[in-house]
Amino acid sequence: MANRKLILAALVAAISVPASAAVTVLGANSARLCFEAADSPMMPQSREMQFCDEALRNQTLTRYEIVASHVNRGILRLRRNQVDDAIADFDSAIAIDPEQPEAYLNKGAALIRRQNPEGALTLFTVALERNTSRPALAHYGRAVANEALGNLPAAYRDYRRASELDPGWNEPRVELTRFRVVGGE
Repeated sequence: MANRKLILAALVAAISVPASAAVTVLGANSARLCFEAADSPMMPQSREMQFCDEALRNQTLTRYEIVASHVNRGILRLRRNQVDDAIADFDSAIAIDPEQPEAYLNKGAALIRRQNPEGALTLFTVALERNTSRPALAHYGRAVANEALGNLPAAYRDYRRASELDPGWNEPRVELTRFRVVGGE
């Protein structure tokens, strides 16, 4: 029972961290405003969501900007707890560009919220393989998924790696304090 509580605590910690691997868009258009909203730590308002919708209706966007706008709108939707719609946006981004790492990273975060650690684990790994701009977040998410699946050595390694990659981020260090290493890990 105590182990189950630890796993749930890790899941809650992961859920409290917003998916925030926004895809950069340059310029002065609605796609850029969508990116800025997704990159902000603030809770998105309706207007920010509309920037993304406007961007995706724009017929002159490049393929990259379309993919970025789907990822960024997905992030905003995930922050508003519209998990199914967020997943749909991440899936759209992946369908257009299967190499876009931030789509996998953020979809992994959405699957953690859906309590699907198996699917999330795979997506976090793919994000790392495709060189996500937020590797610490991918390792942290993968640690949460591994812990939920009972793979504690792998969870420990990923929490440790997340802490190494982003020493200023407190959550991985806090999670590491729950582990007791035996045998030189």
